[in-house]
Amino acid sequence: MKTMRLLVLAAFGLLPFITQGAEDWAAPLLKESTSLGKPSWRPMLRYAVGLHVRSTHPAAGPFEFPWQDTGPGYGYGPGFGNWDIVHEILDTIPTAPQHAREQLLNDVRLQQPSGYLPGLVLMTGSPGFADRPYDIKDDTEGHPPVWVYAAAEYMAVTGDKALMREFLDCAKKQIGWFENKRHARPDGFFYNDILKHRWESGVDEGVRFDQTDLGPKACVDATSHVYQLCHYAALWAKELGEDATPWEKREWHLQEFIQTKLWDAKTGFFYDHWAIENPTLQRQAFDGIWPVVVGAATPDQAQCVIDEWLLNPKHFFTQHPISTVGATDAKFELRMWRGPTWNSMTYWAALACVRYHRPDAAIKLLEAALDDTAKQYDRTGTIWEYYHPQAGKPEELARKPQTKRNQPWPDYLGHNPVLAMSRLWQKLKTEPNRER
Repeated sequence: MKTMRLLVLAAFGLLPFITQGAEDWAAPLLKESTSLGKPSWRPMLRYAVGLHVRSTHPAAGPFEFPWQDTGPGYGYGPGFGNWDIVHEILDTIPTAPQHAREQLLNDVRLQQPSGYLPGLVLMTGSPGFADRPYDIKDDTEGHPPVWVYAAAEYMAVTGDKALMREFLDCAKKQIGWFENKRHARPDGFFYNDILKHRWESGVDEGVRFDQTDLGPKACVDATSHVYQLCHYAALWAKELGEDATPWEKREWHLQEFIQTKLWDAKTGFFYDHWAIENPTLQRQAFDGIWPVVVGAATPDQAQCVIDEWLLNPKHFFTQHPISTVGATDAKFELRMWRGPTWNSMTYWAALACVRYHRPDAAIKLLEAALDDTAKQYDRTGTIWEYYHPQAGKPEELARKPQTKRNQPWPDYLGHNPVLAMSRLWQKLKTEPNRER
């Protein structure tokens, strides 16, 4: 069996990149990619498996297990990103569960005594990975705590509940850190984007923060993410026989705040608290979908967001959905996080649609995004960091004009869960009695 797996990997030129034991997870993933989704997607999907292999390195530095970086094309050196690794985990859970498990543990075991979970660990030094030093960013640079969703998915898909206690302890400590370090006024939570322009949300130079006074003000994404932390903490505590009341109370309180204080009934969308207080600061920023992604929105609010925003070509349903800024917003531009499409966000948007019983919408989003991702792969031979919202050339998009490279990175995996996207599309297309 091992010989066969090695032969499969050798046929695709991946053996030079295989770390110890990787053939056990990489070969099944490669096999899956040959029959997943549309035939036109499969060359791109096989290439994505290759990126998973090439991105995985032997255990080193703070990592107990082989660790996966953002992708070999990322120009600032190999790094382990909390935001990126979640998408890579979601890509591998059903077919490579042991690899997904190890990346989850690599992630949560970075947690500091304060409860802070680093957003990025940079591995620096020589090209060889043995004994290389590393840099864990300080607590001004966290990342969205969406790891809890990946942890829940891992346990649901595999049935492996052995890590639930560790996941619960990590979630509780992280909630405490947010309450101590990121509590907003008058309520909710913030990222350092609004306090120090440190882009802790993962959305560098987001349009929400243009012409906005700095301060500890409630961000719609941060508040939604802490709501989700509390939600899973309550579920896991209950399953482990603990009192879930403290986490349920936090969850319910944040849900009410999101539904009543971050929702604008006039436009039918969610915004940061400062943009609710001053509507002239409202932007068509995709970050407003997070209450729907995490399940904090009411059913009516969610349907409005899906129909009027996610499926609306004037807003986020561009040719390659979803654009990070609405297509008709004055701030829309073909520059990183200010208009282009990130496949990870399309995946979260599709999950939001499924949560609120709209598989029809999820199918449209996923299919359009994967069609263009495959088209651009066929043309360029790579998977790009982000994509042109009107299905143009990714290499013509701007990144950060003030830096040396002003293009998206090629061979970038961290925001491209294309296997997970294809699985979800295939599941929704084949499920009986799906809603249309």
